[in-house]
Amino acid sequence: MIYLDNSATTKPDPSVLSSFQQVSEKYYGNPSSIHELGGEVEQLYNRAREQVAYLLQVDPNEVIFTSGGTEGNNLAIKGIAWKHQQRGKHIITSAVEHSSVYEACKHLEQLGFHVTYLPVNEKGVINVHQLEEVITDETILVSVMHVNNEMGSILPIKEIGNVVKKHPKVHFHVDAVQSLGKVPLDLQESGIDLCTFSGHKIHGLKGTGMLFVRGGTELFPLFHGGGQEKGYRSGTENVAGNVSFARALRLIKEQEENNIGHLRNLHFKLFSSLSDMEEVYVNSPENGAPHIINVSVPGLKPEVIIHALYDKKIAISTQSACSSKQSDDSRILNACGFSDERVRSGLRVSLSFSTTEEEIDEFLTIFKQTINDLKEILE
Repeated sequence: MIYLDNSATTKPDPSVLSSFQQVSEKYYGNPSSIHELGGEVEQLYNRAREQVAYLLQVDPNEVIFTSGGTEGNNLAIKGIAWKHQQRGKHIITSAVEHSSVYEACKHLEQLGFHVTYLPVNEKGVINVHQLEEVITDETILVSVMHVNNEMGSILPIKEIGNVVKKHPKVHFHVDAVQSLGKVPLDLQESGIDLCTFSGHKIHGLKGTGMLFVRGGTELFPLFHGGGQEKGYRSGTENVAGNVSFARALRLIKEQEENNIGHLRNLHFKLFSSLSDMEEVYVNSPENGAPHIINVSVPGLKPEVIIHALYDKKIAISTQSACSSKQSDDSRILNACGFSDERVRSGLRVSLSFSTTEEEIDEFLTIFKQTINDLKEILE
């Protein structure tokens, strides 16, 4: 199997699975328990938090473990909205956000909040000057993604952060689920107050992740209970899962440092070869994230291509995995201003550090042949 759907989820690293199993078997106590086993588990849990903080260059108290990207985004957006609604009810985001951000904002609109959805250009990027123009005295949050999950577009987070810094009462949230380990992000220099990460996008486990919450930032919690995770995320801690997240984070950071050139070379080959294919339109910007390429093949249903490729042991996807069972139309491609045919026929190819050049060569050959075969059937 040539697996090219890594933006949907990644294959867990064996050492991550091993760490989860070992902790589950040996350190199964509740870290809140006062007996010795509970104390040992608490120490292990604290070490995992410290490791994550070290790798991200933040304070351990700023690490809030979550179940992944959706919870992290909801906690950041709704937490700010509900905590600071007495000061203002205006939120700014983009038209191309992940559904966990987009739908959270839509829900808040039903509760009386006003949301501005900034338009993007054909590369999927907002105009920073336009952001500056729409901030008002009522604005309490700017929430944007770092790397778009469908297009691979990279948003100018540092420039956006510089705009937000001019408004001390406005919080800045970044969804960095797709960029972690592939596109560098400096949490300190960019002025980010909240940042979402997910474990299963970096060869960790589903149900793991974290939200960076800068010191001094106040949130209204989604869960109420025992007050775990500084009161922001009550519930018995997923110690094994969070230890495995720390392991996955360390591994992906090592890959980013040592092998990012490999990923960029594969991206260049894919981009160039797909651009040269007749009847194939590359939607992603050439200078986008090194692991995502989005293309359209007008006239062919994306699910037909996906099933035909899977029959030949190749896995790619259409849109985001969170939206792929809905309409063929891509909200993201539509926001970029592409034609209806391209919007309806988007396909996403997403790589990992373990993807080989041989796999890319084979994919390109089979992809081209599959399109030709399907076109002949239609003719």
